[in-house]
Amino acid sequence: MNTIAEHDMEAIAAGSAIYGTGGGGDPYLGKLLAMRTIREHGPVQLVDLDHFDDDDLIVPIAMVGSPSVILEKLPQVEPMLAALAALERHLGKRAKGLMSIEVGGINSTIPFCVASRLGLPLVDGDTMGRAFPELPMTLCTLHGILPWPLCIADEKGNVFTAEVADIHAAEQYVRTITMEMGGAACLALYSMSAAQARKALVPRSISAARDAGQALFDARRQHADPVGAVVRATGGYLLFKGKVSDVSRTVDGRFSFGLASVQGLDDCAGRQAGLRFQNEFLMLESDGAVLCTTPDLIVLLDLESGEPITAEQTRFGLRVAIVAIPCVAAWRTQAALALVGPRKFGYACDYVAVEQRVLER
Repeated sequence: MNTIAEHDMEAIAAGSAIYGTGGGGDPYLGKLLAMRTIREHGPVQLVDLDHFDDDDLIVPIAMVGSPSVILEKLPQVEPMLAALAALERHLGKRAKGLMSIEVGGINSTIPFCVASRLGLPLVDGDTMGRAFPELPMTLCTLHGILPWPLCIADEKGNVFTAEVADIHAAEQYVRTITMEMGGAACLALYSMSAAQARKALVPRSISAARDAGQALFDARRQHADPVGAVVRATGGYLLFKGKVSDVSRTVDGRFSFGLASVQGLDDCAGRQAGLRFQNEFLMLESDGAVLCTTPDLIVLLDLESGEPITAEQTRFGLRVAIVAIPCVAAWRTQAALALVGPRKFGYACDYVAVEQRVLER
């Protein structure tokens, strides 16, 4: 068990931006809200799953919406509380613990707000080990844990409780309701017992994010290489260095799609790279060769400061390092790749582990 105080949110948010792989919403906003909530209501206990009895109810709390909208529509605690309360009423059972649905982006920090406000422990784990753009893209799906009943709430006091017949239809319905709520909303979903969570969660992923963020801060303080510090802390690979030369981006109300073009620098001089994203960075190519694809993590860092850069923040002129982090083994099965592999996102290539791609270069 770890006690998470206000100052701890700095490293957690920085690490969450790394594991967010460019998407998941900017954790900076969730960090500010979590820090204020912890300051007003007290610290959060970050616990492993052995803290709970098998039948204890664990509930993830999340935000949903386009990252572009979330940047303008600031998160609030009250809709999160409303979504959780509605789910508890529907289930007739109180949550014994909360959790992050994804370790990357804003949804890694949002649950700290509710945990502090209600005095509930927060599970040191998540359902992805990174961030993904679509509702079914969790390890829960592979273990038969469904997202419904789910409750969705907005800042105006509107709350919907939904039961959906098909998990892929759930994505469509949630996105439609979210659009009616102004493009961003709060969710309580994927409720599960602690026994189910032990099978489906990536353990200690919040701690991993905190450690990565702290490694970045330590490198800056010691005037060391921050990009190298992130690579070492995450077990990743530095794949490309360059300057962003162009970004094309479209937003359809659900996702931000695009391509960032990067002109090589230093030992990558004379080369070109293309970084494709759908909220998250999903595929990196260079001079006709694929360097990395989902579900491995592709992370964009400022070349000098090591600061993680989201897809929304990517712009012309940025000098960047592109780092790949191997995903957890659970995402490398055939069933998992059908859910989150490159072909799922329309890319005409098969998944090859980044470690293998690096060896073959």
